[in-house]
Amino acid sequence: MEQFGVRNPATELGSIGLGAAASVRYNLMEAHLYEEAIRRHEADLTADGALRAITGQHTGRSPKDKFVVRDATTEDQIWWDNNKPMSPEHFALLHEDMLAHARGKDLFVQDLIGGADREYALPTRVITEFAWHSLFIRNLLIRPERSALESFVPKLTIIDLPSFRADPERYGCRTETVIACDFVNGIVLIGGTSYAGEMKKSVFTALNYLLPERGVMPMHCSANVGPDGDAAIFFGLSGTGKTTLSADPTRTLIGDDEHGWGENGIFNFEGGCYAKTIRLSAEAEPEIYETTRRFGTVLENVVLDEHGRPDLDDGSLTENTRSAYPLHFIPNASESGITGHPETIIMLTADAFGVMPPIAKLTPDQAMYHFLSGYTAKVAGTEKGVVEPEATFSTCFGAPFMPRHPTEYGNLLKEQIARHDASCWLVNTGWTGGAYGTGRRMPIKATRALLAAALNGDLDNVEFRIDPNFGFAVPVAVEGVESAILDPRSTWADGEAYDAQAAKLVQMFVTNFAKFEAHVDGNVRDAAPGLRVAAE
Repeated sequence: MEQFGVRNPATELGSIGLGAAASVRYNLMEAHLYEEAIRRHEADLTADGALRAITGQHTGRSPKDKFVVRDATTEDQIWWDNNKPMSPEHFALLHEDMLAHARGKDLFVQDLIGGADREYALPTRVITEFAWHSLFIRNLLIRPERSALESFVPKLTIIDLPSFRADPERYGCRTETVIACDFVNGIVLIGGTSYAGEMKKSVFTALNYLLPERGVMPMHCSANVGPDGDAAIFFGLSGTGKTTLSADPTRTLIGDDEHGWGENGIFNFEGGCYAKTIRLSAEAEPEIYETTRRFGTVLENVVLDEHGRPDLDDGSLTENTRSAYPLHFIPNASESGITGHPETIIMLTADAFGVMPPIAKLTPDQAMYHFLSGYTAKVAGTEKGVVEPEATFSTCFGAPFMPRHPTEYGNLLKEQIARHDASCWLVNTGWTGGAYGTGRRMPIKATRALLAAALNGDLDNVEFRIDPNFGFAVPVAVEGVESAILDPRSTWADGEAYDAQAAKLVQMFVTNFAKFEAHVDGNVRDAAPGLRVAAE
């Protein structure tokens, strides 16, 4: 067994049943993990020095294969409509068999932290059979000081064995792929998938379970802060611009994906970023683009040309190509991962129906409504079988990672907004002038200008109109932004076609929200789109 530092990983892993591993590589740093990943033919070195890995069959998460142990503690705490249960007996058997599967294998261990605020931090031990997985999670979570590793005690342990194939009949799972979470004992088991994002999201899921009881709002969002300490958070599903728009050279990046909002303000759950790279542009996203060309970065499913250079426009393996890098690779990133309470909350949507305005101001009740709705849209070609825009509603902008009922998170958000008087904006980065296929993508220059105006207070005293479909307030004119774009109906060649599309989208919202109506107060129910028109 290899040992690093004073502590004996062989003894510690033996205590959880992994003492029979052939070797344990404990908290290896980047150069050693590169060497191991390349020597073991897990990954390739790019011409620019990044490490490229191909994940095979699984090029994204497997949400249908994720399970939570259902026991006396979790029975009344988990939102079972959204989380698949696994019995304690099945989990114990799966755990035992995965430990047996690991015997004789080389293992890699990283001791890391989830949560930059020490008061709420989750010490996490990640055990992997792939060296590149060890580098990935080392990039994504927070690294303790080397001296702190001597006294490190994990509260969450993740065991990730891609070569393990689950037997659905034996373990009560769905396929050979399984992600099983035991929140009470702090164990996550991942098998049958090489997609590294499962590890990262398992930590997020655990924090989403643990923190609400402590009055902390866990959020699937990016965050940044201006030179005057004015913090902002950006909620959004994949493809809405969460990472891109928060990487603003005029503001300090706190983090790009997962944060908590507690008594002391906002804190990053992570120590790195996991950015989509498909068609990444050096002009539009220079900071993120540069990370793909650095030693230490892990590229997932990115195609390399004959010279070993990444072709970021090639989606032949998957549209979900990714770059995983430590936060300090972004020049203006926060060293602490902590900032004060947000003054501004941005909810991002990519509306492929071309209905929503590029920006709208939300009341606290409207903010809770849209937070619980978590709307965006898929476009044709991004997934098999998608031939026209499809609405996607992912509650709290992250339903797959929400163990508790969404109204717990929604009420926390509403309370925090009221307590700290944060302004809330809905920003559409989707389509204008028509739906996808007819209209055009919202110009990023206009989106950045509108965001800047919202963040610096320029929208506080402008004239607003009330949107007839959604009831929120929309600026009539903003300096530096084409006025027509603020009124989506006027950008369509056929106004009646816009009205029909808007009515269709409104009904989608109403239908989706029906499941929450019994759990929210009347003011939130009245924030639903279409109700204002119906009352007139």
